[in-house]
Parts: sequence; C-alpha cells; structure tokens
Amino acid sequence: MVAGAVFRENGFSLPGATVTLAMKDAPKGKKLQAVSDARGEFAFRVAPGAATYVVKASMKGFQAAEKEAAIGGEERAEVTLVLPAESK
Repeated sequence: MVAGAVFRENGFSLPGATVTLAMKDAPKGKKLQAVSDARGEFAFRVAPGAATYVVKASMKGFQAAEKEAAIGGEERAEVTLVLPAESK
C-alpha cells in the first residue's frame, strides 16, 4: 500500500488535491488516481512485490509536487507531499 497526505506550505492539510500513482519504470503503464480527503490523506492498494512508484499531487492554485515511494513486499509506504502556492 502507498499512502500519505498532502499539505500546504503552512502545514495545513490540502483536501481535494488530485493524487496520481504510477510505476517508475513503466511510463506508459496504468496510473491510479485519487483525491485527498478532508484531512488531506490518500491511499492506493498496490500489488505485493518490490516496486518503485511515483506519487504526484496537484491542485489549482498550487505548484505540483512528486515523490518516489519504494516498497519491497507487502509493507506500507508513507508519502508526504507539500504543495507550494503558485506565485502571482
């Protein structure tokens, strides 16, 4: 499982952000998509086994952010993404 939360720069959660998950070495592979909940949290169920995923969050008015999450089996990978406000 790959799970985590999306925050604003000021530390407050960011509900409603679009979060995508894709395998790092499969650019044309299937992407999963979720929306962060009221606490800014999201979760993706992934197949057990070693893999590296790219997690990306975006929302209107904020700069997108992405991080890699590596799992080696059935453990849970935690990802925290901070989206800076877009400069005007």
